[in-house]
Amino acid sequence: MIKFRCSRVDRRNGNTPIISNKELDEFAQAVLADYKPLLLKEPGKIRYEHFIESYLGANLEYHDIYNDDPERPIWGATAFNDEELRIFNREKMCVSKINVSARTVILDNSIMEPGKEGLALFTGLHEGGHVLIHPNVFTHMLTDQISLFEAELISPVVCCRRENIENFGAAGAGKRTPEQWLEHHADYFAAAIAMPNRTFIPTVHRLLRENGIYKARIITGIDEDQDYIAEELLPEAISEIYGVSKKAAFVKLKKSGFVIDRKSYDRQNAQLKF
Repeated sequence: MIKFRCSRVDRRNGNTPIISNKELDEFAQAVLADYKPLLLKEPGKIRYEHFIESYLGANLEYHDIYNDDPERPIWGATAFNDEELRIFNREKMCVSKINVSARTVILDNSIMEPGKEGLALFTGLHEGGHVLIHPNVFTHMLTDQISLFEAELISPVVCCRRENIENFGAAGAGKRTPEQWLEHHADYFAAAIAMPNRTFIPTVHRLLRENGIYKARIITGIDEDQDYIAEELLPEAISEIYGVSKKAAFVKLKKSGFVIDRKSYDRQNAQLKF
C-alpha cells in the first residue's frame, strides 16, 4: 500500500495536511498505479469494497448510524481506534452501542438502497481517503472534531455528513475551516481515484465530440442544447462509465474546467483584462 506523505502540516490545527488538489491527484494516481494499474489505462468502475478491505486492509461495516440531526444525516464514518458506535437498533427500536475495531469504515444503510450505488461508491472512497490521508490527524484527538461515539469524550474518529460527500468543489480554499479541509481532502481524493484524470480527460473530450462540441468546454447559460449536454448527457455518460452518481460526475466536470457557467466565465474574462 502506498503511504501518504506530506511535507507541510498545520500543527496549530491538529496536524491538518497542507496539500494542493494537484498533489491529491498525483497521490490518487500513485495509489491506483499500485492497486490496479488498468484503471489508469481504461476508464472503468473501481470496486470500493475490495479497495477498502484488500488494499487498505481496513474493515468495512454497514449500520444504521445514529445522529441527532435528521436534516444532516451521517453517510459514512471512519474509526481510527477501537471504539463504541451508536446505532439505531431497528429490531428493538432504540439507540444502542456496538464495538468497532480500529481502522474500520462504516457506511450507513440508507446509502445502500437500490439506485444509490454511485453514492455508496463515492462515500466508500471518501472514507478510504480519510484512512489513507488522515491517521496522523485523528490519532491526536482533535478537540473540535465531531464524534459519533461518546458525546462527553473526544474520539479519534471522523464522521461525514451529507454535505461532506460528492461536494469537493463547494467552498473556496480561503473559506475552509480545518474540519472542512479534511473533508475536502477525502472528497477530492474520492473523485480523483474514481475518475482519474489520465482516463477522465480523454473520455470527456471523446464525449464532447460525440455530442457535436469541438471546444474544450461548455459555457452554460447561453444555449439550451449545450446546457442539456453539460448538465444531463455528459454526467449520465460519465456515471455509467465510472459508476459514480451524476452529481459527482457533474462536479468533476466543473472542477476540471469542462463546464463553466456564464457568470463565472464573464468574471474570469473581466479579470484577465486588468
